[in-house]
Amino acid sequence: MKAVLQRVASASVTVDSKLVSSIGKGVLVFAAIAKDDTHKEVESMAAKVLKLKMWPDEIGGTWKRSVEEIKGEVLCVSQFTLLASTKKGNKPDFHSAAGGEKARELYDHFFAKVQELYEPEKVKNGVFQAMMEVNIQNSGPVGLDYTSHDEVVTLEIDTNPHKGQDGYKKSENEQGEQRKTSADEEKGKFAESFQLPVELLD
Repeated sequence: MKAVLQRVASASVTVDSKLVSSIGKGVLVFAAIAKDDTHKEVESMAAKVLKLKMWPDEIGGTWKRSVEEIKGEVLCVSQFTLLASTKKGNKPDFHSAAGGEKARELYDHFFAKVQELYEPEKVKNGVFQAMMEVNIQNSGPVGLDYTSHDEVVTLEIDTNPHKGQDGYKKSENEQGEQRKTSADEEKGKFAESFQLPVELLD
């Protein structure tokens, strides 16, 4: 599962010009379900969303407080395009994204888990597979100093970091080379640690 989190002053979702959900200060979560995800991945992501340190503390320390700790709100939006692969050509490939009922069931479970782990009334939702308009108000302009308390903050989380960029797994050749390298390293360690008895050196 992959998610992009953005720290916001406020955010809202509209569908067909009708307001669906809105939050004040908190975090906007774009979430994508991968085809090999299970309840384990979505539950891990739900916990991470609430625990990630995105705000400063009262004395100015950066990256100290989570959305839970600031008593902020959470707006979840389903966004399968986060799993696009652009390795080949210029057309995005979405084969790594889950589809159909599996995607819906796991996304719904993710949203429900965020509510369960936090305060349900502070966790809002978009509309799955709808044409949504997402409106975002950040707390300030994008700054050059990453420690600025007012700049836009956007962070990405992936529950499957062993996969390569764009969500693809290493090829069999790459995995084989990695195994060979590990085996060679082990042989080297064994050779370095093996010594002949002194009496055989005479």
